[in-house]
Amino acid sequence: MPPKFGTSGLRGLVTELTDDLVTGYTRAFLVACPHGGAVHVGQDLRASSPTIAAAVTRAVRNMGLRAVDHGVLPTPALALASMGAGQAAIMVTGSHIPADRNGLKFYLPDGEIAKSDEEAIMAALGSGSVAAETGDLLREAGALPAYVARYVDAFGPQALTGLRIGVYEHSSVARDAMVDVLGQMGADIVRLARADHFIPVDTEAVDADTREMLKAWCAEHALDALVSTDGDADRPMVVDASGALVPGDVLGPLVARMLGADVICTPVSSNTMVDQMGFGSVIRTKIGSPYVIAAMEAAGGRVVGYEANGGFLLGFEAEGPAGKLAPLMTRDCLLPIVAPLAMARAKEVSLADLVSDLPPRFTAADRIAGIPTEASHTFIAELTGDPRARAAFFAGRAAETGVDLTDGLRVSFADETVIHLRPSGNAPEFRCYAEAESGTRAEALMRETLEAVSQRLG
Repeated sequence: MPPKFGTSGLRGLVTELTDDLVTGYTRAFLVACPHGGAVHVGQDLRASSPTIAAAVTRAVRNMGLRAVDHGVLPTPALALASMGAGQAAIMVTGSHIPADRNGLKFYLPDGEIAKSDEEAIMAALGSGSVAAETGDLLREAGALPAYVARYVDAFGPQALTGLRIGVYEHSSVARDAMVDVLGQMGADIVRLARADHFIPVDTEAVDADTREMLKAWCAEHALDALVSTDGDADRPMVVDASGALVPGDVLGPLVARMLGADVICTPVSSNTMVDQMGFGSVIRTKIGSPYVIAAMEAAGGRVVGYEANGGFLLGFEAEGPAGKLAPLMTRDCLLPIVAPLAMARAKEVSLADLVSDLPPRFTAADRIAGIPTEASHTFIAELTGDPRARAAFFAGRAAETGVDLTDGLRVSFADETVIHLRPSGNAPEFRCYAEAESGTRAEALMRETLEAVSQRLG
């Protein structure tokens, strides 16, 4: 499958992300979108990222623009720096997908590109001439310290005092930033499993072996919590003292409550507990940060957004315990890591106790890899268009009470369970989300459904 735009950015096989293709998309972006005279370039820790970043930088300079090379850093840190300068950015990352793939994330001077910008970039492919003069190259090392200071200044040096927190480093581009932020807030840090090769970590679909590893670390090191991120650090992973994962669509409402948000924008796949928490309004979108951002911009006010993968977007200037927190309209990993831990510390309760006070709705999600996108779409279309086919597939479940086609197929049942099926937007994968009154039930529903999908699609 050739590289294409998915739920967040351009993705494809490394073998297909040639210099010519990367150059073409970079030029198209600069022709179709505002850039402020410069492009900030960052990269994750994949083996393929330096070569692709070099191609991006050359293309920017050959368009007569300044390229600001930030090297390796988290996606939200790059976005914070470029938006602060009023300039564009391109992040070289495949996020959580395997190392044989990579991609590009594009940022306008005011934040992530929208779907309309993606269409404009596609329309501009093949245009954009090489300038007579080569643009400047600036190497910048200040973005990561500024990103760390953003949270230390807002939460204060005592926010996590007394907590023992493990950091699963793997190949996360934020592994050092996490240690710096948590340590400067007073936490005792235990660094775990730093890798010298890329490890794809999907914070929304953590496999059983990884869960057991995290649980064992919590017990072995007597941790109050354990944290990590995906590859480019726009998605958090948070684990409580017992080794239980705190899902991203639980972290999101906790952060929103702490910051005093009034409007929540979140994809249709997110836990419905947020609807019971007393926010002014909850707006549901298709899956993908561009859709969440569009809803946030339309809503305005004290608005935040988050996804089930945990990425959190802040749409207003909020007050932290120790200082102000400026808006950041891109998915971020650090805020949904720091805020719940600081909240639990301030209340003198455990992270698990903080979560237990929320409405009792639980979700589970996972995926089947290697399913061709076309087969996934055909299967979803069959279930969507034929109620009899849908009833046959869900035979044995409670009666169907509702169908939501916002993104894929989301079916509600009379026993208050929910099953949501959709093809991945950026890889040949089939995803399943389940919701129920207990975590055990949600996990079982999700596993049973994926097994049925596997039997149908191989």
